[in-house]
Amino acid sequence: MSTTTITGDETNWEIAEYEDSPVPAERRRGLGSVSAVWFGFPMVLTCAIFGGLIVYSLGFWLGLLAIAVGNICMMLYVGALSVIAGRSGKNFALTAAESFGKAGAFLPSAFLATIVIGWFAFQTGMAGAILHDTLGWHEQLTALAAGIAFIGVTLLGIRALSAIGLVAAPVYVILGLVAIGLAVADGGGSPTSYQGSAGAAAMSFGAAVTLVIASFIDSGTMTADFTRWSRNGREAFLAAASAFPVGNSIALVIGGLVVALGGSADPAADGGNFLGLLVDHGGLLVPLAVAFVFINLGSVCAHCLYNGAVGWSQLSGGTMRRLTLILGAVGVVLAVAGIWSYFEQWLNLLGVIVPPIGAVVILDQLILPRFGLGAANRETRWYWPAFISWAGGAVAALITHEFAPWLSDAVIGFLAAALILTLCATRTARSTKEIPA
Repeated sequence: MSTTTITGDETNWEIAEYEDSPVPAERRRGLGSVSAVWFGFPMVLTCAIFGGLIVYSLGFWLGLLAIAVGNICMMLYVGALSVIAGRSGKNFALTAAESFGKAGAFLPSAFLATIVIGWFAFQTGMAGAILHDTLGWHEQLTALAAGIAFIGVTLLGIRALSAIGLVAAPVYVILGLVAIGLAVADGGGSPTSYQGSAGAAAMSFGAAVTLVIASFIDSGTMTADFTRWSRNGREAFLAAASAFPVGNSIALVIGGLVVALGGSADPAADGGNFLGLLVDHGGLLVPLAVAFVFINLGSVCAHCLYNGAVGWSQLSGGTMRRLTLILGAVGVVLAVAGIWSYFEQWLNLLGVIVPPIGAVVILDQLILPRFGLGAANRETRWYWPAFISWAGGAVAALITHEFAPWLSDAVIGFLAAALILTLCATRTARSTKEIPA
């Protein structure tokens, strides 16, 4: 058993993380605590970059519509997975076992737990690169120091994620509003009249929706690692909704406003990254900008590393903290080596084949059981219809990505997987009824 024994009250930093068992009812947390974990997660500079790229491509109003549609999709997707987690208290790996089979769950769980470590390395390397580009800091040493600090936060567990979320969110909003104010003072025009300037390089509306979804689809699919701490399914859904649409929309819109107001020096490459805008105005904003980088990227890195550590601890039989050290060290090495700069494209591409995994779990455990189908009382090592549905949804998403870029490949992948699983479940049920007693 890999959970840590609790001694006394929760003052012990080694409070159990329940890697391989459901969180007991008496250890569940209130709505505010779990919401703090999710609300601050999307408040990351990367979202400002993405929001700026979307507005730069589509213009202000159409860009805001794409952000809204993407966040509504995420609310329904992450919210549904959170309802399952709040009811069961199980992390993603344990939840996946019910739909993919006790042995089969290893594949989707390992896949996602590895992708989020890639994001940890990417964001850690990004911290070094940003401070190097804006202030001339040594890129590798900065990434190393940042990575060690992010690992330290993650070692404290779910309580630390709540705490850093409570800090990261208001810091992001305050400095984002300051950046918007500076852009206005520098002569920015009316953002509502901004038509976009990307020209032939502009992304389509569907691609913009996919970008909103793909930015957090990996950890969103693993939401059970966070929302299993909720007292029930309803509170788990509300905790997820604090991020999608609330927190994520705020983060993206701030970046979009920075671009629409002319506050980004190179919106085609940097989107709505407002750090340079803060640094350029000097004074107290410089140390605040430095603190912002560590707090902001530290929040998302700690969340990603926690996802990966919980996933691999359940799969390997280790503890969350031991895997935090191992996986964190791997991520830091990748960040310091500069390999992180090659991750973004393939991480986003992998992101389009993640929604079918969530589709399988949602349909199998939340929707199909209402019709007498799905995962209820299933005991199997491998449930092949789940893998067929995942593969079919992934193929549909990749085909859409290649040949129909005006559509959202993430949405198409989800719908295709849901349809395939429904057909498989219906056929299995009919075959069972046709077998004579």
